[in-house]
Amino acid sequence: MKKGHLYFVALLCALLGLGVFYYKWKVLKFPVKPVETVEVWTIEAHVSFRAKAGGNKVRLNIPSDPPGYAILSEDYVSRNWGKSEDKDPNGSRAVEWTRRRAQGEQSLYYRTTVFQDDHEPAREAPPNFAKPPELEEPYATAMKGLLDQVREQSADIGTFSSQLMMRLNDPSPVEEAALFIKDIDGPYKKAHLAVKLLAGAGISARVVHAVELKSGMHDAVMTPWLQVHNGERWLTFNLNSTSEGMPPNLFIWSTAPGALLDIGENSNAVIGFTVARNTADAMAVLQDRRDVLKSPLVKYSLLSLPLEKRNVYQFLLLIPIGAFVMLILRNIIGIKTFGTFMPVLIALAFRETQLVAGIALFILIVGFGLLVRFYMERLKLLLVPRLTAVLTLVVFLMCMTSIISHQLDIEVGLSVGLFPMVIMAMTIERMCIAWDERGPGSAIRDAAGSLAVAALAHSVMTWGPLEHLILTFPELLLVLFAATLLLGRYAGYRLTELGRFKALARERAAVKATAQAQAQAQPQDGP
Repeated sequence: MKKGHLYFVALLCALLGLGVFYYKWKVLKFPVKPVETVEVWTIEAHVSFRAKAGGNKVRLNIPSDPPGYAILSEDYVSRNWGKSEDKDPNGSRAVEWTRRRAQGEQSLYYRTTVFQDDHEPAREAPPNFAKPPELEEPYATAMKGLLDQVREQSADIGTFSSQLMMRLNDPSPVEEAALFIKDIDGPYKKAHLAVKLLAGAGISARVVHAVELKSGMHDAVMTPWLQVHNGERWLTFNLNSTSEGMPPNLFIWSTAPGALLDIGENSNAVIGFTVARNTADAMAVLQDRRDVLKSPLVKYSLLSLPLEKRNVYQFLLLIPIGAFVMLILRNIIGIKTFGTFMPVLIALAFRETQLVAGIALFILIVGFGLLVRFYMERLKLLLVPRLTAVLTLVVFLMCMTSIISHQLDIEVGLSVGLFPMVIMAMTIERMCIAWDERGPGSAIRDAAGSLAVAALAHSVMTWGPLEHLILTFPELLLVLFAATLLLGRYAGYRLTELGRFKALARERAAVKATAQAQAQAQPQDGP
């Protein structure tokens, strides 16, 4: 197979892995750091009133998929009150508290924690065509004249709405606008007036309740904003500045028509809002946002697995990392080991025993195993019985080490059972064969190389940021796969082999120097 094909496959895998990683990081807001905090906002609505005789019913409109934000959690504090929720077809939500008998001052709380998010809210069905209001004279003529003036100086629904509100906010309004605003004494009445006048032009509009998120607002103010439908989406307008667009800190509390709070005939109700800024763990926020994020990358990610299964994959996903470290150390640097993946498995065992204690336990068990293995050579056993005997000995040594460590109150010794028993038995067997064939020096060097690779692989695999990165972005293993493919064609010298050629280099340099000296010593031919 040509190298071009290999390079193409490696590039494709790397681009795919990096592309998915970038999308999850930038768009879905997956945290790239294990300890990363994000900004969250807690908004609390406090309803206080004096209960009336008989049954009491309180209805409060609450957020539902607010644009620009995601709801992380909701809490209700309503002692001895019944609670129910309902959702209108237009998507707005409300909570209703009920109680048959109540006396004195009552307090009801609704608290939500939200996170700034760029997800698209659920698409609403387009509103029905607005019906013009039926007005008496002179209001009907004034509305027609005002709308004609606005239409003349506008280009579309957005500019039409902005021009209309400019006339309603004008300190010196024209006669037609002055007729409507003379009795307006509050922002909500102005907003509903704008909705009525826009309906006269056949434009659907609504009043929404919104609050600006600023830290430490103990007396946050819920203000009305105007939303106008342009046939495709809702445009949001500030009633005072008449500008279109939502500021980044504006939180749409409710889009339900009517009053924010309905408490029946009880007119002494007061509602207050408190806003607080907090920080939360980014990973915990991501877990809470799984239902909000509709991307298949979230649905089919490791985060959707149960915690027990996720911990298993957190362990398994590190094996390719250790294998890649071993690939670098063996194929590029040239460190010799026993077996291909044995150092990686030993490195996994070091995760529980810790590095220094793990190396000590490894040397202890392999050392005793070698002594018995040399003894069994005299018994002339065949290969399979000999391996079975070594494996039995390894298990017995593990048990004895754990028992003795427990009696000495050395807890790390209790983790010795996590060492891969079969790998330990094969290590003893291969070390013994290398001892016989190449001598004790070569066998000890290979064993030391295996421990060195296992120690370095353990250090890389237990690095906190890397563990978090691989668990959160497992697609990065495709980049590792691409790098492995590229290294798979490397057939050059290893770094440790440079020492083997130093003598050759010195000899060649000596020959060259001798030749130059001889050439200089020869007499020059005359003319």
